[in-house]
Amino acid sequence: MKLRLFSRGFRFATGSGKFYKKMDFSDPPAKASLCCEESVEGAPPTYAMYEALKDSCQNNATYFHPDDSENGQRLYQGFMTLIDHIDTVWPLVDHVRKVAPSYDFDAKAPGNGYRSFVSVVDSCVLHGLKLSRQVCTGRDALLFRKGYFVKEVESCGQLLASLGTCLHHLQTLLSWAAPGELFPIEPHSPEELFSQADTINQYCFYGRCLGFQFLPSMRGILKGISICMAGFSEAYYSHGNLISSVWTGGQYLIDPEMRARRIVNISQSASVEFCKAFWFLAESEIMKRVPSLMSSTVAVNKIITLPPEPIVMTTNEGKEMTILPPTVHIGLQGLNVRLISVNKRIGMAGEGSSTLPPAEGIIFHCHGGGFVAQSSKSHETYLREWASKLNIPILSVDYSLAPQAPFPRALEEVFFAYCWMINNFKEIGTTGKRIVFAGDSAGANLIAGCTLKILEAGLRPPEGLFMAYAPLLVSFIPSPARLLCLMDPLLPFGFMMRCLKAYASPNARGKVEKRSSKENSTSNATTPVEGNGFLKVSPSQEGASEGPSSFEEVSPSDLAELQAHKSGSERRQSSDTTISAASLTSEHTAAAGITPTEDKSQQEPESENSSTLIGEPPLLHDGENKDHKKRIKTRISEAATGLMGAMSSRLAFITGSNNIRPSQEELAVRSNLDALIARSPSDEFIFSVPRDPLLSPYWADDELLKRFPPVRILTVHLDPCLDDCVMFAKKLKGLGNEVGLDVLEGLPHGFLNFSLMAKEAHEGSNLCVERIKQLLDLENHANTPDNTEL
Repeated sequence: MKLRLFSRGFRFATGSGKFYKKMDFSDPPAKASLCCEESVEGAPPTYAMYEALKDSCQNNATYFHPDDSENGQRLYQGFMTLIDHIDTVWPLVDHVRKVAPSYDFDAKAPGNGYRSFVSVVDSCVLHGLKLSRQVCTGRDALLFRKGYFVKEVESCGQLLASLGTCLHHLQTLLSWAAPGELFPIEPHSPEELFSQADTINQYCFYGRCLGFQFLPSMRGILKGISICMAGFSEAYYSHGNLISSVWTGGQYLIDPEMRARRIVNISQSASVEFCKAFWFLAESEIMKRVPSLMSSTVAVNKIITLPPEPIVMTTNEGKEMTILPPTVHIGLQGLNVRLISVNKRIGMAGEGSSTLPPAEGIIFHCHGGGFVAQSSKSHETYLREWASKLNIPILSVDYSLAPQAPFPRALEEVFFAYCWMINNFKEIGTTGKRIVFAGDSAGANLIAGCTLKILEAGLRPPEGLFMAYAPLLVSFIPSPARLLCLMDPLLPFGFMMRCLKAYASPNARGKVEKRSSKENSTSNATTPVEGNGFLKVSPSQEGASEGPSSFEEVSPSDLAELQAHKSGSERRQSSDTTISAASLTSEHTAAAGITPTEDKSQQEPESENSSTLIGEPPLLHDGENKDHKKRIKTRISEAATGLMGAMSSRLAFITGSNNIRPSQEELAVRSNLDALIARSPSDEFIFSVPRDPLLSPYWADDELLKRFPPVRILTVHLDPCLDDCVMFAKKLKGLGNEVGLDVLEGLPHGFLNFSLMAKEAHEGSNLCVERIKQLLDLENHANTPDNTEL
């Protein structure tokens, strides 16, 4: 039975004759899965909250109209402006609300960019309604803070106005695409889209209203990250002036408007090197300790360095083929992969004796980071949990990073690592009966591209693919979800564009590419073009290795010396050895003389206070239970000592000298980021991306996509890559493939990295585990013959 609006207030009448003086509305955010549903009996119609906000604003405006004080008049004007914006926005959002469901993947997984924007607008209205009611409730109080609420109301009005501009852009996108299609039929650029309506005011998205569209558990995290980004930029652009950076960074905590201005300026004007430097904070010595202290304990967590040597493979037809190591852009280099396992297993190289048989499955993982940053180490927070709950090994690839190693270097390395894994199942503790690819963000793109290469080569494909918030169309083709990056705290518009440009359009970098092509493998082409005096990006994070990159460069005497520097307990925990011409380095190692490749490449320059990574202890045996409490205390003490040492090392490095000094001209420009905003960034964002299926799997040939293994895609409603996931899932489904799609509420892109910090993010990680279990399907394949021998 439909509800009939009785008045513009909170009084509603139903057929039963019951009246409700005040309708209760949930706090923001609004659920995208429900924002386009038809009203059901007992629930207010969709427009009820818009009318409720108007009535509340009118009530407050009437109250403050006689107030002659400056703040009183500003409150009056602010509430009247909100009423005007509601009248403007309502018809626009109502049109999008009606058509949005036709773009969903299916009824079980409602989600697309249009639906997301409707939920964002609804969340803004709920935010405004909550704020207006707070004013209405407290305006007569003696200590009512007019100045505070003036800024809050005005910010809410600016937010609703900017969302109204976004809705105008959505009307344009609807006219560009066919019904049910989220991407335009004909080529259109972002500049063409933005020219259709007024410029969007991005400042309101990063100020007082920051994170209004996300779950409450995520808002504090996102606010903290935004403050860190603004403060980090002070250190980055002031060339290591720590005192000034800390002082100004503290102001971003108490001044939302100042923070918003800084973040927007960073997004529009900061270089890709800044993006890399900020994201690499997750690789710092302090952050390295978080997984070992908070995540599940694992018995095996080590780096395996694959030598750049040809690999002989057997195709599905029984023919031999040779896979050559990658050479593009940066020449021959060793490739690091991380092995994580909750248990030691029979045959697992370098782990001593074990009675546990090899696992029947293996997870082949690629990390995210926009193709330009992060590593398997920074994604270890959830990988440990996955390894524990799945009870199978995980092999994660530390591929080379753009812009020093643009497409197709990372993809070739992932393919090379997969071929190595096929030939070395025993050494990593698995029979390889079931292989599941898993990746998030950029890593999801790489595993999809790797699957295409595997199918083209006629090699054994994986049994399933799991992709989280995947960019499957690597080009800024306008779509409704892509516009979400205009308000995303973690993936702002400028960051996303620079990452795409660095990875997919290397020719646009001009001098950098010429330099790389000349130097090739004869020099370290992965050295950052621009130093910053605050954070040194280590070569291994760029895709290179300062230390030994293959087994041939590690002599037996080196290994003997390494063992000689260890204590007895360290030797028991270490698993340094060699297998199949590959160099393995355990994270349990703490060496005084020689630092293992992975640890050396990711620590700061040497200082007296530097400390090595605290390794994971092996699983306890029954006879060791009595020492458990003592070991825990020791471990906490070591962690505290290491943490203080890392902080001291970091401060010493920040205030110390820098090896890579920018020119005086660069330093003059970088010292004032705000001045850069006067320069239009539009020219920088105009670049072409090749229509290559290996770069954008969405463009893959239908005949190849038909051969894809079962796919599970997990994304979020507020992800700028949402439309990529929806359209790719639709394409696979139309070809008859087995595909499933999950769209989560109120979480940001990259939420897996916050699985230890927010309940809903942890629940999302658990759902990932369930979907991977479905793809492994080990129980149903327990009695099938093992056909992994190729």
